[in-house]
Amino acid sequence: MATLKKYSLEGKELGQVQVDEAFANAEANGQMIKDYIVALRENARQWSANTKGRSEVNHSTQKPHPQKGGGRSRQGRLSSPQYKGGGRVFSPKPKFDQHVRINKKERQAAIRFLLGEKIRENKVRVIETTSLDAPRTKTVANFVKACGVKGRVLFLGEGSYTEVSVNDTKKSVSVHCDQHRNFVKSVRNIPKTEFSLAKNINGYHIMIAHEIVVTESALHELSQWLC
Repeated sequence: MATLKKYSLEGKELGQVQVDEAFANAEANGQMIKDYIVALRENARQWSANTKGRSEVNHSTQKPHPQKGGGRSRQGRLSSPQYKGGGRVFSPKPKFDQHVRINKKERQAAIRFLLGEKIRENKVRVIETTSLDAPRTKTVANFVKACGVKGRVLFLGEGSYTEVSVNDTKKSVSVHCDQHRNFVKSVRNIPKTEFSLAKNINGYHIMIAHEIVVTESALHELSQWLC
């Protein structure tokens, strides 16, 4: 069974944590991974670029000069595209819904494979806790330095959940929590360092991260979700 090194918040090695074999030996089709990442990037687009045509600009409708007698070409109105302040031609407009649907099982398989790849490359570490009594950027920076973590770092923490009954069926629902609040404030002051709840990550976040630091509880959440 694969193992990960566990560290304290001070950067001291505390031991090892076993990882589910489904992570370490995860396999996935390369084309599926590509399609998943492309879909994520396409869904990140806002499609909100909007410009005005000649019928929309707030401009005078008068002719720039008389039709005849001046020796110049005929012109219709000052809102024409060739005049300053006129409308745009073939300009961008908000698109219809461009959302690309991602299959749930394919999404889980892609995330499982990308995490497994990081584990096989020894780029995943376990942190004992993210609990801080106050925001302390220096504490997190010292942890990163002590563990030898380099490049873009992604911290993953566990979420808070509660059970609700829907049609006599109990479901686990994510609720807002402040348990990582001070840690998040400490992380955001360090360049190329991000924090996310375990179940909020996607394959793109994992792919661009050079190193991943996860709490033991968050690792257990990922195992239950993906394996």
